[in-house]
Amino acid sequence: MTRFDRYMLSQFMVLFGFFALVLVAIFWINKAVRMFDRLIADGQPAWVFLEFTALTLPGVIGIVLPIAAFAGAVYVTNRLSTESELTVMQATGYSPYRLVRPVMVYGVIIAVMMSILTHFLIPASLSQLKQRRAEISQNITAKLLTAGEFLHPAPGITFYIRHITPVGELQNVFLSDRRDRANPVAYTSSTAYLVQEGGGTKLVMVKGLAQNMNRQDNRLFTTHFDDFSYDISSLVSRDAISLNDVSFARTSDLLYRPDEVAAGAGIRLGEVAYEAHNRFAQALMCIVAATVGFACLLLGNFSRFGVWRQIIAAFFLLVGIKVIEGVVSGPVLSNAALWPLLYLPVATGGLLTLILLYVAANPGFSRFLRRRPAGGDAA
Repeated sequence: MTRFDRYMLSQFMVLFGFFALVLVAIFWINKAVRMFDRLIADGQPAWVFLEFTALTLPGVIGIVLPIAAFAGAVYVTNRLSTESELTVMQATGYSPYRLVRPVMVYGVIIAVMMSILTHFLIPASLSQLKQRRAEISQNITAKLLTAGEFLHPAPGITFYIRHITPVGELQNVFLSDRRDRANPVAYTSSTAYLVQEGGGTKLVMVKGLAQNMNRQDNRLFTTHFDDFSYDISSLVSRDAISLNDVSFARTSDLLYRPDEVAAGAGIRLGEVAYEAHNRFAQALMCIVAATVGFACLLLGNFSRFGVWRQIIAAFFLLVGIKVIEGVVSGPVLSNAALWPLLYLPVATGGLLTLILLYVAANPGFSRFLRRRPAGGDAA
């Protein structure tokens, strides 16, 4: 690479890093706020919230990379055009096909980042996130240790604690069990404790009252007790955690053992093919986003007001490519043999780039985009 190529590449990478950082922060904070409300409401500590937000980070970065690649390419190209640097390089003999070289390198670097995310980091983080969510949902103790709120840890169960002492004593406890509609039971006690016993958790209530309502004859039976043990482990499902989701599978398994993956996840072969080839297509889309943005901006000549018309055109071209991406996904999901359609948006973007570069290299084709000089058409 020449010095100018390295200069352009460095500019692209700096602006890409800036846009990626800003966009990741926006998307990540949006996810983190919703996750914070849900986890803290369930009585989880702060470190669980930090762990969960960290596990969602690869997925957020995967969404942001193509957008940041496009934004970085457009911003740098606009600045080089406004400051006449591209005009000077074209005057020295650099054709649009030559100028696109550092942009291709820039796109390939981001595509490699995206490949690492889609093939390794995102499947691993999603798998770990699902496993941790299942473990958290089975932690009945964390769900119950919330004072001053009526909790519903399971359908038909209502639990309330007025106060929790520093030594772990639960004061003024109320437990309503309405799972048996014919005989609902309500327990109240002045003091209670959560005790781990035999691999399960029991609520030991001291000096309390049990009220059993018989719906058949509408009679209420009350029982005073000095101490009573209630097994709350049964309130939580102990089903095995399934990690057979197609998004957790390795790319090699998706490509070479699609039947096994589909059978394990209970899905169609089309969904397996879509997941496998979409991982490659998303990486290639990073190259397309960068080259389309750059090539479109080459159509405008020097202007102190920038090339905003070309920027808008590049944006709509990228939106059109994403629309094609959405259209081809349906047939592939229905028929695995149609997986080559997933690369149609990438091929369309590559063709658009070549057309735009050709038009930029032949000013006669882009005269309608260029500003006319004062006094009429150029001779």
